[in-house]
Amino acid sequence: MAAAVTTLRLDPLVVPTGQPLRVAVYSSLAEAIRGGRVELGSLLPNEADLGVALRVSRTVVREALMLLEEDGLIRTRRGIGRFVAEALPQVGLEQLRPLEAIAATGDSAIEVVRTLHELQPTSDFITRGLQLGADDDTWVQENVLKRDGEPVAQMLEVLPAGAVLAERSPELAARLPELETEGRSLLAAVMDVLGGRLGPAVYDVSVGRAGAERGRSIGLPAKAPVLVLTHNVLLDGKPIYLAKNLITQGFGSLTIAQG
Repeated sequence: MAAAVTTLRLDPLVVPTGQPLRVAVYSSLAEAIRGGRVELGSLLPNEADLGVALRVSRTVVREALMLLEEDGLIRTRRGIGRFVAEALPQVGLEQLRPLEAIAATGDSAIEVVRTLHELQPTSDFITRGLQLGADDDTWVQENVLKRDGEPVAQMLEVLPAGAVLAERSPELAARLPELETEGRSLLAAVMDVLGGRLGPAVYDVSVGRAGAERGRSIGLPAKAPVLVLTHNVLLDGKPIYLAKNLITQGFGSLTIAQG
């Protein structure tokens, strides 16, 4: 007996400026699957039908489906078709997302508390990470990430400023006031402006000490061990965002998926 094809409830396809069409289709399907609008284990429509539904070519659909399969959201059964995975894979550091989205679990209440947002001269760490000159200024933002009222991370986030920012992203430079909105990380604000144009990005993971000042902000002694996530994000091949996040034990596990 042939498997019944699932009925897809997809939002209208939105393609941000500069984003490849296959990525927009991938995002639409991935959001439908993760949002529970597609039954786990169900058979997807074929490429032609998906193309008609999304008003894109079969080639674009095929490329998007390949991305979904790489991420473990769908599985191919030879001679039958493509099925939604029986269980959704965890999403962790392998996908570009704000830290508050990674920290969200179940019904937990996530809060991003702003402690600093100001223009600062560069430092050695920032100069290397953002490929700046010694005299360049930077926009520096610090936040404390809380889950259910408890600090679980201290976030230092940096963007280039002035002429460097205007050259690398005129759109960000023109919309700087939006990046100061409290209640979200700087990366979340940047992603709202630039969307799928961002990337690639790299996380470097190491172990360090909280330090006196940053330790106080997350309720840890200066010598307490923390996980250090250094995050570099590119835009059109040039560094646009740099972060150093201190992760406490209360943050929980971080998933890195491997194919």
